[in-house]
Amino acid sequence: MPLSEDDIRVDLACGVGADGHWHGWFGVRVDAEALRRLGLHPDQPSAAVTGPSPPGWWHAAAERQAR
Repeated sequence: MPLSEDDIRVDLACGVGADGHWHGWFGVRVDAEALRRLGLHPDQPSAAVTGPSPPGWWHAAAERQAR
């Protein structure tokens, strides 16, 4: 794996929402130097968005297939 355990931090927050159901949120953080080694750091030009976002139907289809 290109990243070590020290390069990645995963946090979980849980709580009861306004609807009374439990909800959980994940936060994933990766060390900037680890991203730089892979050519993925946000300061690098290749990390910038260069075109329009795919259409809404594309996102909906991807979400259906993920289930």
